[in-house]
Amino acid sequence: LLKVLSHIDSTLRSPRAPPLIYRRSKGPVQNYIKENRQECGFEHLPLTIEMWADQLMALKDLHRSLRKLSLELAPWHTEDPQDNRESIRVEDLQFIVDAILEEIENKEKNSQTPSVPTLLAIVSHFQKLFDVNSLSGVYPRMNEVYTKLGEMTNAMRNLHELLELDSSAPPTVVVDTVGKLCDIINEDVTKQVQQLLGTQDIHSIINKLEEHECFFPPFQALIQDLLCLLEIYNLDDILPTVRKLK
Repeated sequence: LLKVLSHIDSTLRSPRAPPLIYRRSKGPVQNYIKENRQECGFEHLPLTIEMWADQLMALKDLHRSLRKLSLELAPWHTEDPQDNRESIRVEDLQFIVDAILEEIENKEKNSQTPSVPTLLAIVSHFQKLFDVNSLSGVYPRMNEVYTKLGEMTNAMRNLHELLELDSSAPPTVVVDTVGKLCDIINEDVTKQVQQLLGTQDIHSIINKLEEHECFFPPFQALIQDLLCLLEIYNLDDILPTVRKLK
């Protein structure tokens, strides 16, 4: 018995034993131990064992609660085969806690993923912007918008190169540059028309056009009559045919 008590005493004194478990015993038993020149404390041992038994039962309850929490956070996880075994170790609880922490960290990392209401709001907004009446028309309109965007992007890139503009120039700069170029071309065309008509005055141009309107209809009628009369179809054949008649 003394050896058993000494062994229990050494176990209670072990660094691995829970704190505040070991206490010195007092009374006759302690005096008996002193007489045998040995020292151990075991009078509180029944209470300690009862406390340990309660802790082991509480460990099972804690394990069950942690499993419920784990299934709430990650219902796709299968049941732990250790749920029904008799003894529960601290390592089992630590494993569940680590799994829960990992799941929480993954959810925090994926917190930027939009929710279903957010996605529905985005689709609804797209339908309003691009006049899509049904969900089945969203993808075709997306493809159409993507195609048009690609064409516009290529056109803007080509305009930047043709106009020798920096690639970072905004569309407004491109439009202004094209407008200035069109003004220059229009001015040049106006000068060419003025040179062709032999006048620099816009009123003279108007007068010449009015003279043309007065002269051209009778001339056209005369040419048509000649073609019919001579039974020919080309203007180039009028003079040869008239020379033959002469």
